Amino acid sequence: MQPWSSVPVPKVPGTARPLRLYDTATGEVRPVAAGPTARMYVCGITPYDATHLGHAATYLAFDLVHRIWLDNGHEVHYVQNVTDVDDPLLERAERDNEDWVVLAMRETALFREDMEALRVLPPRDYIGAVEAIPEIVEAIGKLLASGAAYRVDGEYPDVYFRHAATGRFGYESNYDDATMRELFAERGGDPEREGKEHPLDALLWRMARPGEPSWESELGAGRPGWHLECSVIALNRLGMGFDVQGGGSDLAFPHHEYSAAHAEALAADFPFARHYCHAGMIGLDGAKMSKSKGNLVFVSRLRGDRVDPMAIRLALLDGHYRTDRSWTADALTGGAARLARWREAVALDAGPAAEPVIDRLRDRLSDDLDTERALKAVDAWVDEALCRRGEDRGAPASIRNVVDALLGVQL
Repeated sequence: MQPWSSVPVPKVPGTARPLRLYDTATGEVRPVAAGPTARMYVCGITPYDATHLGHAATYLAFDLVHRIWLDNGHEVHYVQNVTDVDDPLLERAERDNEDWVVLAMRETALFREDMEALRVLPPRDYIGAVEAIPEIVEAIGKLLASGAAYRVDGEYPDVYFRHAATGRFGYESNYDDATMRELFAERGGDPEREGKEHPLDALLWRMARPGEPSWESELGAGRPGWHLECSVIALNRLGMGFDVQGGGSDLAFPHHEYSAAHAEALAADFPFARHYCHAGMIGLDGAKMSKSKGNLVFVSRLRGDRVDPMAIRLALLDGHYRTDRSWTADALTGGAARLARWREAVALDAGPAAEPVIDRLRDRLSDDLDTERALKAVDAWVDEALCRRGEDRGAPASIRNVVDALLGVQL
């Protein structure tokens, strides 16, 4: 599967700052000690609807990680999946009387367009679950052989993962058993499935049912469960112990917990990722944004209304990535106003020295992506420049470059 087009990232003079990020597993902000090639996996979309602002906020957060690593001189190996076969996709296609393949292709194409418009740097590997099915089947065979997986009895002998197989289940999300069971039921799990050994055992291979897509394999005709695709795609491209596993906070459990457990059982190694990082949820006017409530704000719809994608980007960056926050008309108005002022300032012939601002930007962003204070640092330079203070003729271009390189905002 092809990712979207990339954009050039300007080089910024001065000294970069090593990145520190909050790790959900340890509950601490700590250094991300990446090697020469920094490795990151961010969970992609299930393409049954358009890219909403919650998606966008998550991918912007990890785009900043990508950019900070580039500023530090790392090569970046970034991998992202597309869950292009799963129950929500099939249910939406059935509801709308549409071919599920066509729906997935259309929404994936729209997602690419949205990411390109927002200037999110693309992954090196962009892998659909369907194209990874041979890898997934091989992995399930290994889990069965090791005893980490089993088949249920009955008409449909589906394959399940023994959630306690590694002895570490729960270390990533740090939820207690009652919370895990509740969230598992809410977020795609099947704790009441008859024949399972334990309510928290997760589906690996769903045997073919009438009217559902399936693939022939040595496991029998069927299709993969959700979590294993990310384990396999990441393991086969990044290896164990990669630097950052990213996604929205709703993925901490069950998805990231199971992805880690599956991978650690396959590799007989620990940990799957050295940092588990999660972005907060985006609400609308104080209410949680969700498909069930019908209150989603789509990036493509804003673009269709001729909203500058850089205004959307600035509006979403004006809040810490880990906090749940609300999208309002004022947020977009503020992003557009800030964008206009910044563009006015960098168009001047001269301005205050850029070096102190570049240092502050690096300090703020390297400290767990503190975008709120980073934006304020640029605001301060812009305010001074628009008051015609400063005679550094190279400063406006330097500010334009650093805002592009580190914040991804084209002025």
